[in-house]
Amino acid sequence: MTSSLNPDSAADSIGGPNPIVGFRRKDLLDSLRTVIGETIRHPQHTVGSLAHLAHAGLDIGRGKATFTPGAKDRRFADQAWSENVLYQRMLQLYLAADAELDRWIGGSELSTMDRERTRFVLSLGLDALAPSNLPTNPAALKRFIETGGRSAVSGIRQLVDDVLHNGGMPRQVDTNRFQVGGNLAGTPGSVVFRNEVLELIQYEPRTERVHARPLLIAPPQINKYYVFDLSEQKSLARYALDNGFQVFVVSWRNPTAEQREWTLATYLRALEEAIDTVCDITGSADVNLGGACSGGITSVAMSAAFAARGIARIHSLTLFVSVFDMAADRTLLGVFASEETLAAAKRHSHAKGVLDGRELGRVFNLLRPNDLIWSYWVNNYLLGNKPPAFDVLYWNNDTTRLPAAFHGELIDIYRDNSLATPGAVVVDGTPLDLGKIDCDAFVMGGTTDHITPWDACYRSSLRLTGNVEFTLSNSGHIQSILNPPGNPKSSYFSNPDRPESAADWKAGATKVAGSWWPRWMEWLGERSGDFVDAPIIDAALEAAPGSYVRG
Repeated sequence: MTSSLNPDSAADSIGGPNPIVGFRRKDLLDSLRTVIGETIRHPQHTVGSLAHLAHAGLDIGRGKATFTPGAKDRRFADQAWSENVLYQRMLQLYLAADAELDRWIGGSELSTMDRERTRFVLSLGLDALAPSNLPTNPAALKRFIETGGRSAVSGIRQLVDDVLHNGGMPRQVDTNRFQVGGNLAGTPGSVVFRNEVLELIQYEPRTERVHARPLLIAPPQINKYYVFDLSEQKSLARYALDNGFQVFVVSWRNPTAEQREWTLATYLRALEEAIDTVCDITGSADVNLGGACSGGITSVAMSAAFAARGIARIHSLTLFVSVFDMAADRTLLGVFASEETLAAAKRHSHAKGVLDGRELGRVFNLLRPNDLIWSYWVNNYLLGNKPPAFDVLYWNNDTTRLPAAFHGELIDIYRDNSLATPGAVVVDGTPLDLGKIDCDAFVMGGTTDHITPWDACYRSSLRLTGNVEFTLSNSGHIQSILNPPGNPKSSYFSNPDRPESAADWKAGATKVAGSWWPRWMEWLGERSGDFVDAPIIDAALEAAPGSYVRG
């Protein structure tokens, strides 16, 4: 008996954490108080809801209920849930309670925001009480019998170990199966430049001739760079090398409290040094710059700063799942965002000097608990299996930190939409205006991205005044990037038009089977100049993946 755990589904749910606010215990308690207050003020509504649930329970006992789990709900995939009368009743009662929760919230007089908060908080409890999470899970019982009880012993050992060493959360990945510089981040290359903030990695060419204009990729500051060089099959860097590009990637230093004062200006100054180095090494006057998530915000800010200073260093931009026009989009900060919460988030990181990626990772796990918590609860503890050896989840758990000052700036940018307001963000005396970025741009979003929603990515692309191509990949925040050719489930949407509405863009888009990577290579090739002889790296400080990635 094996687990129904689906690492791909979990990977599609991860946030790779974006520098947003999250929520606090106080927010959860306040939402519970809101529920209690609504119950006291309108008892008839609550009594009616309980009576409706009780009636549904009677129908379930008589075998007359029609509740069924969602088609993609893998928690109840075992046949026992549909064939065994007892398990059928347990499942029906759970689904009836879930439906009644929606009914109670929908009929309440709570504000829209309070409804969203209430649904989130109460769903956390309801998800935890799912019958699939109990020791009576049919798959767990079968596993117990098959192994003569060894599965239970293994599960208890893993539970104790996670309580002692993993903050009480079930592990998502078998970390012993991976090594950065081994089976991860293994594409040959060298660190050719280093400053206090970043290391610059130049990859060894994989073709005899290469495009003259280089590609430089800036990853998110709160993630390790090797999401772009994961495994050999999922390495976007290797794929670009195989297509004749000169590829450089930034590896950000993992800051400590000593770097608490690092700001956006700090990162831009370091990135400018990296760009100058790339140009010096390749002899190119400019670069094709790519950025992902908060690295996309950095790339856009760098481009705007160059434009304001009249410096032609960015020939084209590629932006992966990046939002820099928030336009009061509450989902980018979360339903618990308020002035009090934002101020508390700033105080928290200021007190520690950094925002720890592990803390934010736990927040994102709670945003998708069935995929990121309870599926591993069942797999690790009830079935006694080891967590999967999955490269994306290993990378996601290999988090970094964010300097307190930069974290505070990002909160302000998200709250005030200041980066999209000309002159509102000033870096080293230079006001930034996205409208002055007139280079060509390739912008990519993900259909199921809950961190940087694709329509917000599209809206952001409208801020750029050059020739912009928007592409919509059929995955979530990270999986939309890690979308190599060969996956039969891959597809993307393309539309050369740029209407104001994201919905109108989608309505006029064409669905293309396969990965968007080949299309990006074609687009990038048109902006990368003639072919020249592949260079030999002769200014290496050390071999890739370097030192900063291990911090």
